[in-house]
Amino acid sequence: SDFYQAKRDQFCRLLQGSRFRFTPAAGTYFQLLDYSEISDENDVDLATRLTKEHKVAAIPISVFYAEPPPTRLLRFCFAKDDRTLERAAEILCAL
Repeated sequence: SDFYQAKRDQFCRLLQGSRFRFTPAAGTYFQLLDYSEISDENDVDLATRLTKEHKVAAIPISVFYAEPPPTRLLRFCFAKDDRTLERAAEILCAL
């Protein structure tokens, strides 16, 4: 758990200058990021665009619900090597 906590802390620290809002995740290796200040797109469309245009994969949370909540959240895995986290954060901070 110390390993994943350090990865989470690193990812969150790297995103500090971004327009994403978040509370550090607990008990998982996924971080939820609120993108409501960045886009009005639904989460599936934004996740698809991030993957295709920016090569950053995100998981839309709406796919886990029969009736998705009215939020603008994407799920990002931070169980990655340092360079991958750094590059992803660079891209996300530029949005």
